[in-house]
Amino acid sequence: MKATVYQGDKTFSVIEKEIEAPEKGDVRIKVAYTGVCGTDVHIYHGMMDKRVKMPLTIGHEMSGVIDAVGEGVTNYKIGDKVVVRPLDDRLVKPSDKGFNHICENLKFIGIDSPGSMQQYWNVPAFVLHKLKDETDLKLAALIEPLSVATHDVRRSGLVAGETAVVLGGGPIGLLVAMVAKEVGAHVIVSEVNEKRIAKAKSLGLHAVNPVKVDLVEYVKEQTDNRRADVVFEVAGVQAALDVMCEVAGIRGRIVMVAIHGQKKEVDLFKFFWKELSLIGARVYEKEDYEKSIALITANELPFEEMITDVQPLSNIQQVFENIDNNPDGMKVLMDCQL
Repeated sequence: MKATVYQGDKTFSVIEKEIEAPEKGDVRIKVAYTGVCGTDVHIYHGMMDKRVKMPLTIGHEMSGVIDAVGEGVTNYKIGDKVVVRPLDDRLVKPSDKGFNHICENLKFIGIDSPGSMQQYWNVPAFVLHKLKDETDLKLAALIEPLSVATHDVRRSGLVAGETAVVLGGGPIGLLVAMVAKEVGAHVIVSEVNEKRIAKAKSLGLHAVNPVKVDLVEYVKEQTDNRRADVVFEVAGVQAALDVMCEVAGIRGRIVMVAIHGQKKEVDLFKFFWKELSLIGARVYEKEDYEKSIALITANELPFEEMITDVQPLSNIQQVFENIDNNPDGMKVLMDCQL
């Protein structure tokens, strides 16, 4: 079979390897599509070389069909359409308080162990979620990043009629905005890239450029001076941290979606003055996956517009180079059978 491996120094190789039978408790998946995640791009840039054991097959935003079932697996059968929730929580401890998705010794499949950028992939059955027969496998490759968004929105407590401001209009930001709109909120996306603004508007979202428009004044005008009930910080830059406290209204909730690897300045006085809440949100839980599966299966939101390119697995090196040269793109999928 064909598999890809990251070798460091911005280099991927395509290799041939033997198809392995699944071990006890595992299944083998014939991988249909794998999406390229922002984390995958960080790996490509060498930012996670201390964590990734090279050479490694990466990838975790995927869809596929069960091809073989190991001993002891009873809930799945050959031919089932599935996606993987790539969290290996087998080292969970009582001190993790039952929050297995963020347990201290969590292993992320596709980063800490082999991932889905290969034709066949063996994984533990406990990480699977079954899809309906009619689910489009191309759209199903969006379920993992969509689950990040459903988790973020669930953590925020957002309800219909509230105003949500999403800072950052990249793939996760737009998925957060789509889920927030589906909840029934009034959603405003703040993004500086004009092509991404155009993409947001094509998805039926309200989007503005904070370089051209005073975002705080704009939100005040849109909300009769109440400002935002919920702010999702997805941009990961200091400018977003500066404005998030300003754009949030009294007792507003700020959800930290972006990953900040270094300490940043935050206006804590605003938290005191307006009784703001800062909420952390990391990956997803089982119910977030089930919500995302329901949304993808219903296909009532324009998810297909998020997919900007589909490339054969054999083009993996070119795909990552193109992503570097095209910051306007949204979601690139790898066809793992080509």
